[in-house]
Amino acid sequence: MSRFVYKQSNSDHTLFFKRRKGLITCLIIYVDDMIITGDDKEEIAKLKGKLFLEFEMKDLGSLKYFLGIEVLRSKKGTFIFQRKYVLDLLTETGMIDCKPIDTPLMINHGLQIIEGGDSVDRKLYQRLVGKLIYLSHTRPDMAYAVGVVSRFMHKPQKQHLEAVYRILRYLKKAPGRGVLYEKHGHLDLHAFTDVDWGGDRDSRKSTSGYFTLVGGNLVSWKSKRQKVVAMSSAEAEFKGIGKGITEVLWLRKLVSALGYKPKKSCKLYCDNKAAI
Repeated sequence: MSRFVYKQSNSDHTLFFKRRKGLITCLIIYVDDMIITGDDKEEIAKLKGKLFLEFEMKDLGSLKYFLGIEVLRSKKGTFIFQRKYVLDLLTETGMIDCKPIDTPLMINHGLQIIEGGDSVDRKLYQRLVGKLIYLSHTRPDMAYAVGVVSRFMHKPQKQHLEAVYRILRYLKKAPGRGVLYEKHGHLDLHAFTDVDWGGDRDSRKSTSGYFTLVGGNLVSWKSKRQKVVAMSSAEAEFKGIGKGITEVLWLRKLVSALGYKPKKSCKLYCDNKAAI
């Protein structure tokens, strides 16, 4: 790609881009699968020709399916989802005819490792949770629940596996849910953060959560347990804000490198006055 005068992004090393006459061409690669996009049709055609000379490749046309993620386009926008992946997972686990449920996790679930609790097949548990983690790429509604069950990979017990099957029942209710990207006429960056103070009963660590919007569209989200125990809700929320700011700065750097530098200050929202 360097030989083709493409620049490798410092923010994402799998992304290469080239600007020409006010237009841009981008290539993003994962192992041996790639997406080429941009508004420079002439350069896209040239890039394909050069890549065909270097590698044995197949042009699959307009993006419809990539690494288990399905893509639909309409006048309203672009919709990404993993319906086939969900149905395959439900079939594999024998849950295709299960009774659907409204929430992926019980409120105040209290999941923890119980001394002397019934153990379950660790390999089965790890495989199921691994599949759910990948599914979280298009399902922000599952991020927290999947983050919770992934804490018990080293020593799964009966109640943890039941929580995983609850998530599968939740998926049965709406297997085609995903994320819609619409055109809103701006590329402003916003982020929202929140924290569950001391929510992990085993370690009393807090769980940070954030999501970011670019141009009014959801582009990244995460729910992760903090590394140290916070002594107050203000401290926990403050650490959560730090994670959110890190993500905003990364996105700002990435979109700026692509030639779309934000025109306004990036806004980050938090509901804890002490932390603010």
